[in-house]
Amino acid sequence: MYVIRRVHDVEPGTARMVASLMQQQGDAYTAAGQRSKVTIYFNGGTLPGDSNRVYMQWTDETIGSPYCEEAKSGPEASVFGAKIREHMISNYIEFYEMMTPEKMQAE
Repeated sequence: MYVIRRVHDVEPGTARMVASLMQQQGDAYTAAGQRSKVTIYFNGGTLPGDSNRVYMQWTDETIGSPYCEEAKSGPEASVFGAKIREHMISNYIEFYEMMTPEKMQAE
């Protein structure tokens, strides 16, 4: 099992709006069966840490290409993506393997 997290650095003052768009985009991916339920979180500058940053996180059994034949998303996901890109400065993706009981190692 993996945790996948997309990180978006956005224009100042737009983090909450971009987070709203990303939630709608993530919900569209989930409804299309492309992703598990997504979690969106952001810092618009009122909290310690990196400001003007929005995160979309989900889990998956495998890491696969969004361009593979099985990948499916509704057209509304693309519409939200275009609106997000209008306010995006940069983005990247992170992958983490989750610890499960079967992966545990003895000391």
